[in-house]
Amino acid sequence: MLTLLQASSDVLIQEAAAPEKMSLIKMAVAGGWLMIVLLLLSIVAIYIFGSRWWAIRKASKTDPDFMRNIRDLLHEGKDKAALALCRDNDTPAARLIEKGIERQGRPLQDIQAAVENVGNIEVAKLEKGLPMLATVAGGAPMIGFLGTVLGMIQAFFNMSQAGNNIDITLLSGGIYTAMVTTVGGLFVGIIAYFGYNYLTTKINDIVFKMESDTIELMDVLGGKEAAEINLED
Repeated sequence: MLTLLQASSDVLIQEAAAPEKMSLIKMAVAGGWLMIVLLLLSIVAIYIFGSRWWAIRKASKTDPDFMRNIRDLLHEGKDKAALALCRDNDTPAARLIEKGIERQGRPLQDIQAAVENVGNIEVAKLEKGLPMLATVAGGAPMIGFLGTVLGMIQAFFNMSQAGNNIDITLLSGGIYTAMVTTVGGLFVGIIAYFGYNYLTTKINDIVFKMESDTIELMDVLGGKEAAEINLED
C-alpha cells in the first residue's frame, strides 16, 4: 500500500514538474494583436484562392473538338450553329470565337482587334483578386517582422524597468512574442505566395489556349474571305 502511494506521489510530482506543452492557440495568443491581422489576411488569401481556383477550373473545361466543330460549321456556312455552339460552351475561349464570328464580313484587322478586346476582358475577370493575393504574400511577412521588432522593444523595455532585478523571463517573454509573429507572418505569406504562382500558371495556360484558338479562327475566316474573292473573280 505504501509502495502504491509513493508511486502515485512520484507520478504527481513528475507531472507537476513537467513543462507546459505548447499549443497553436497559445502561440497565437502570445503573438498579440498582430496575430489578428495575420488571421484576417489568411482568410482573405484563402477566399481569393478558392474563388479564383473555381473560376479558372470552370474556364479550363473545354471541349477538345470545339475548334474542329467550329471550323466545319463555318466552312459549311452554318454561322448561326457556330454561334450557338460557342454559347453552349460558355468559356473564355468560346466567347472570343463568338465575337470573331459575329464580326464576319469586316476587315480581318478589325475582327482581330475585337477578339483581342474580349480576350483582355476575359483575362481581367480571371485575374480579379490576384493583386490582393500578391499583396498578402508580400505584406504578411512584413507584418510578422513588425511584431518581431515590437516584441524585442518590449523585452528590452521590461529589462530597463527592472533595474538590478533582471530576470530571464523579462527577456524571454518578448522574444517569444517576436518569434511567434514572425512564424505567423511567414506562414501566411508562403501560402499566399504559392497560391498566387499556382493561379498565375493556370491563367497563362488558359491565355495560351485562347491565343491558339484565335489564330485558328483568323485562319478560317481568312480562308473564307479568300474563297469569296475567288468566286467573285
